[in-house]
Amino acid sequence: MEKKANTNRRIRIFDTTLRDGEQAPGASLYPDEKIRIARQLAKMGVDTIEPGFPISSPGDFQAVQQISRELQTVEICGFARAVQADIDAAVKATQDAGFRRIHMFLSSSDIHLDFQLRKSRQQVVEIARSMVAYAKQFVDRIEFSPMDATRTGDEFLFEVLEAVIAEGATILNIPDTVGYALPEEYGAMFRRVRQNVRGGDTVEYSAHCHNDLGLAVANSLAAIAAGVTHVEVSVNGVGERAGNCSLEELVMAIETRKHTMGVETGIVTSEIFNTSKMVSRIMGFPIAYNKPIVGRNAFQHEAGIHQDGLLKNRSTYEIMDPEKLGVPRSMIILGKHSGRHALKHRVGQFGVELTGEELETLYTKFKEKADEQKIVTDDQLMELVGSTVDGQMEPFSLVHMQVVSNSDQDRVASVAVRNNITGVEEVYSGTGEGPIEAIIHGLQQAMPMVVDFSDLELHSLSTGEKATGEAEVTIAVNGETYKNTAIDQDVLVAVAKAFVSACNQAMRMQNQTAAPSTATSAS
Repeated sequence: MEKKANTNRRIRIFDTTLRDGEQAPGASLYPDEKIRIARQLAKMGVDTIEPGFPISSPGDFQAVQQISRELQTVEICGFARAVQADIDAAVKATQDAGFRRIHMFLSSSDIHLDFQLRKSRQQVVEIARSMVAYAKQFVDRIEFSPMDATRTGDEFLFEVLEAVIAEGATILNIPDTVGYALPEEYGAMFRRVRQNVRGGDTVEYSAHCHNDLGLAVANSLAAIAAGVTHVEVSVNGVGERAGNCSLEELVMAIETRKHTMGVETGIVTSEIFNTSKMVSRIMGFPIAYNKPIVGRNAFQHEAGIHQDGLLKNRSTYEIMDPEKLGVPRSMIILGKHSGRHALKHRVGQFGVELTGEELETLYTKFKEKADEQKIVTDDQLMELVGSTVDGQMEPFSLVHMQVVSNSDQDRVASVAVRNNITGVEEVYSGTGEGPIEAIIHGLQQAMPMVVDFSDLELHSLSTGEKATGEAEVTIAVNGETYKNTAIDQDVLVAVAKAFVSACNQAMRMQNQTAAPSTATSAS
């Protein structure tokens, strides 16, 4: 990771994936899952972790307590309503933390006061004042959030903030709870608070933005420009409704433009991709293809002009180095928009050299295949290369597969695999609780190495009766990971083909098996 300049202002990353992020419908986590994610967040270098809402359930209390005990170098934040029982639970759950704060919230906008709290402004001020004073008995660092601050008028917002500062609040979090603000409005609000609130120059400031209008990152950057030093984010932007400010997007905006902005974070950027994938898998929330930084297409290129420029100099079309984010380098996607340069480059990565005539023949076949489907996978490309040079390019091929499923017993799979070097075809069988597990157990027996099945993503590429599915399989061999894709109308066949292709890739890269050569190919 690039060495950070000492002159830059440090922005503290407050991660609320395990609290606000978990409040997204369907994102509920078990305590052990929270602990796994928290460990990864600490490894990535976040400054503060908000592990949950201790009063909400025994499981949440347990998770916050264990994370507080285990992660002694990270600040742990206990979340609470402005209610004494909530504060007691947050204080108790975080009491063993090496560093901690209590984060208390209370609505401040008229629409919340009238229809949710059903309390007067004066009652809200008194509650805020008394509960901050109560919490201050136990914890020095008190963060206070006037909920729905961006729809609260300045007069009452200033009154509430002055009251909590007077009682010992040390961090003011002014949230855009419903994602309503525009960047210029949000930044200006912080400036007004700092200039007009008594004691406003004695506390720290935090931003918490929701993404209802797609402005959470932009608003957070505006807050930073206005002097905020803490930004509350979540991995993959998960959270209520459209989610929170995305950790990876904010961090990389700062990292990429830090010399212009004059700020920096302490995030270990090489851990961003692994963290994103972990949260996506555990929550069961897929990442959009076009998601900035961690999406599948974020560093992939199909257009021929882009591919040509990228192969000549990466910076022509990429402003970040994906490998510094822990993203596997697979920047070229072969589809109908791809050109000869990209095709030749990809074939060359497999150790194959083609004559000009062979490249033209392959290019014609490739374009025909690309018109049939959205992309051409590596296993399909190597089949086309083999037919072009009249040879078999891959060490192993899936010949046949059959799966027997039932409702109350293990599934059984039978797979026939051909060793293209020896020409021998053998049949293997495997069992598993599901059909994919059974298929993988069978295919693992066919490989001349220990292969761990690491990850699987399934995507539908079309609709209707003839819909095709794409399987993206990641494997691990000798500590190295390999990923490949396959397409088929039967998603189980796609998984099997992708697994075999990933194994072929591992064998090529690790020189365990050499692909058969032809007069015009080299491996």
